[in-house]
Amino acid sequence: MSQAGTLSSRWSRRKVGRDRARRLRPWIERIVPPLLVAVVLIGGWQAYVAVTNINEILLPPPSRVASAFWSDKSLLASDAWVTIREIVSGYLLAVVLGIGLAVLIHASRRAERALYPWLVVSQMVPIVAVAPIFVLWTGFDIRPKLMVIALVCFFPIVVNTIDGLRAVEPELLNVLRTLGASRLQVFRMARAPAALPFVFSGLKVAAAFSVLGAVFGEWVGANAGLGYEILILNNQSATADMFAVIALLSVIGIAMFGLVATAERLVLPWYHGARRDRRDDNVLTAVPRQ
Repeated sequence: MSQAGTLSSRWSRRKVGRDRARRLRPWIERIVPPLLVAVVLIGGWQAYVAVTNINEILLPPPSRVASAFWSDKSLLASDAWVTIREIVSGYLLAVVLGIGLAVLIHASRRAERALYPWLVVSQMVPIVAVAPIFVLWTGFDIRPKLMVIALVCFFPIVVNTIDGLRAVEPELLNVLRTLGASRLQVFRMARAPAALPFVFSGLKVAAAFSVLGAVFGEWVGANAGLGYEILILNNQSATADMFAVIALLSVIGIAMFGLVATAERLVLPWYHGARRDRRDDNVLTAVPRQ
């Protein structure tokens, strides 16, 4: 091979490597910082337990939690499946209920006056207080858990969807009305696209709350699930095992949030592209000129 061909091959390999590094850079910037924080926190936790020699019933070391997680993996997997099924079902129920109520409230001024105050009141009632009532109404099956999860999750979906439906630009509405568009056409072409970023913001908040709702529901009436497992372990003072369950619940919550965030990027690539462009423009304007 000639010297020119060798140089061209090297240049091509370097270009491929730079392109690969450019594609991986956003993922690295997103994953590495929280991992570093986790390493620091876990390391500090382990060091604190070792230095203070605190009782494991009060605060077990991370190594003991990891050991408990591994030894109970079969039981945790079984309980996790029960809780995940409750979370997904209750979350989907909250999505349908929340978006439907938001559209109804936005479409009718009378519905807004009648329903919106009660939406706020629904969040003032302690979940722990109403969960036993749901059990009395429906029994010790999955239904009271779904009701608790939906009650916890639907409010941020409703509020964000209503704000999104109102966020459409007035100029666009005026143009569509001038062209003779019907209310349904205005909703489909203007209000719904403008509301989608707000809807996904509410969905992400609700995804984080869904785990909390499942735990509350299982505390009131259940014979399986991670929330039920926490009650049993608390009665046994098995703190390390409780931490293992809490860690698994955290992973489930992060996974729920990540799934919704991934769906948002797939559904709204134009929105994230515009945000990235604005962020790049801000970085460029912040760099002082030589």
